[in-house]
Amino acid sequence: MKRALYFLSLLLLVSFVAVGCGGEKKEEKKAEAPKATGIKIGSLSPLTGQYAADGNDIKNGVLAAIEVMNPEMGALGPVTLQAEDTSCDPRQAVAAANKLISEKVTAVIGAYCSSATIPAAEPLMAAKIFMITPASTNEKVTESGHKYMYRTCGRDDDQSKAAVKFTQEYLKAKTIYLVDDKTTYSQGLADNVEKLASAAGLKVLGHEHVNQGDKDFSAVLTKVKAAKPDVFYVSLQNSAAAAPMLIQIARMGIKTKILAQDAVYHPQLMELAKKDAEGVFLTFGYTDKETASYKKFADAYKKLGEPGAYSAYAYDSAVAYLKAVKAAGSTDPEKVKAELMKLDFAGASKQIKYKENGDSGSNYVIQVVKDGKFDNFWNPETGQLYKK
Repeated sequence: MKRALYFLSLLLLVSFVAVGCGGEKKEEKKAEAPKATGIKIGSLSPLTGQYAADGNDIKNGVLAAIEVMNPEMGALGPVTLQAEDTSCDPRQAVAAANKLISEKVTAVIGAYCSSATIPAAEPLMAAKIFMITPASTNEKVTESGHKYMYRTCGRDDDQSKAAVKFTQEYLKAKTIYLVDDKTTYSQGLADNVEKLASAAGLKVLGHEHVNQGDKDFSAVLTKVKAAKPDVFYVSLQNSAAAAPMLIQIARMGIKTKILAQDAVYHPQLMELAKKDAEGVFLTFGYTDKETASYKKFADAYKKLGEPGAYSAYAYDSAVAYLKAVKAAGSTDPEKVKAELMKLDFAGASKQIKYKENGDSGSNYVIQVVKDGKFDNFWNPETGQLYKK
């Protein structure tokens, strides 16, 4: 009997141990993998091709913002960037946006060309991913009613008003000739200027169109020379496209005043056109480079090179999003949107405060190329020259 009880006890013990081991194995299977930490944001801009200078400026602006904001993000960080190339092509922009969605980014800074930003916004908005553009100025960008679409730069309808006001009030022009490259941005802006110029009493002598990538502008410039306008309005997609036109204008002996727009505003313009860029007027947002916020941006950016036209706007776009995330304590779209709408801070480019429609206001001034550099020249708000 004792022997039987001994074997029964031993059998129960073995069964208990076996059950216990099985339980431990079951618990191991249920153990969850460590949760990923940090925030991944994306950028969309042309990193290759003829617009690569501006596109890389945008990417670098975001990188500078990440460097500045990472120490402030606490347990929400670190913040990383995935930059995608759009080449300013609508189809490639949509494909790049879908790739960023699959990579689970929570916000996208971009794009550059309005013709890329507008279609890329569609999948991003459907995925509830913020898109903050530092460079796309076409009005339609924020007139779509998208809930998570924001713009840090100005708008073309405001830029065209500044251009026409300067043409009429300061240059005292009576006639104007326009050219664009048929892109959503360039033609839309030129159309705005033409409409406002006509309404203001300026005589439009012609409005020509060239193609992206054109190098020979002699056909158009021959017409401009014959028309002898007081002002030649140049609306092209970037400085690399404008530079050869300026060189050919000088070679053909065309003496008219030249007014360009914000896409032409880039240090590359003077590098390429050199002395033929001297005296060219441009519309661009006013930035005070003596402020503490600009100097903080410039210090973070210096290891990446010289800031380009949209570097500060890209920086402010990323900083705005990360400030909102920090305040929300989360990347939840609704919480972040609520905090984004409360923002009102001194950015590197301007005061950052977004409106209900996603715009942040325009502050266009007239700049001029002088001694190989851009100088603030005329203030459309006051009608006064900037003091030197």
